[in-house]
Amino acid sequence: MKAVFLDRGSFPKHIKVQLPSQIKEVVEYENSAIELVAERIKDATIVLTNKAIIDAQALSSADNLELIQVMATGMNNVDLDACKAKNITVQNVADYSTISVPEHTFAMLLALRRNLTCYLDAVKAGQWSESEYFCFVDFPIKDLSGSTMAIIGNGTLGKKIAAIALAFGMHVVFADRKGALTHRHGYIPFEEAIRVADVISINCPLTPETKHLISDAEFSLMKPSCLLLNISRGGIVDEYALARAFDKNIIAGAAFDVSSQEPMPLDHPLQALTNHPNFLLTPHIAWASDEAMQTLVDMAMDKITSYIETIE
Repeated sequence: MKAVFLDRGSFPKHIKVQLPSQIKEVVEYENSAIELVAERIKDATIVLTNKAIIDAQALSSADNLELIQVMATGMNNVDLDACKAKNITVQNVADYSTISVPEHTFAMLLALRRNLTCYLDAVKAGQWSESEYFCFVDFPIKDLSGSTMAIIGNGTLGKKIAAIALAFGMHVVFADRKGALTHRHGYIPFEEAIRVADVISINCPLTPETKHLISDAEFSLMKPSCLLLNISRGGIVDEYALARAFDKNIIAGAAFDVSSQEPMPLDHPLQALTNHPNFLLTPHIAWASDEAMQTLVDMAMDKITSYIETIE
């Protein structure tokens, strides 16, 4: 039984990947461009991928392939229809970053709400030494307590973020599905959630229904003081509409950990927004605490072991 890890380099070397003992041959690649995948998986029984793309063309010659273990939650990098046609099992890993993602979310929210970036930059520039008083309050500072957070997505991460928000003394509402004619218990209409929120946290998957869920119409409904957090998936927010919202000063700020294109090119609209002190952008790292990555890998290894035991 041979296993191939197409993009082992997406995990730091100190994250241990211990495959089941039944796998006698393991080949690890730092990364795999799409044109190299077919050759690399052609005689593999099990393939591991984080973000390396496995398309129908690569699968067509992988006659020994039985299992694709996606080392992430999203499986949009694998042609699932082609796998189904070839009777190849595809597994993902969910709920491994239920601490890392919420902590990152609130790290970015607090940085925005308390204008930390502006103060840090001002101190580096020597502004504190020039202050007439013991401190300077040139940039607004607002507490989280008493503000309203609207959460889009009531899965594991949405619930965890809600719990932390409540601990900060925030009022939490969950937005129902956009366009819903009736509303589920515990939810409020989507447009109402957008309208009343001081903070909007996006915690839903990217699907055809959620692509550009937030665009010009939604920005026009937001309070001018609203903060938008997308620590979920690029593409849920129309990034050009976000740029227009900043140009028009109709939102107070935003923090993103994702982009519609990753790695993000320098001519991407989010790159230009990084010139704004009230826009924070991190390179899709909310999931990536050491603890979360090791949990992910361990869960994936357990799933591979269970698969092997099932077929033996």
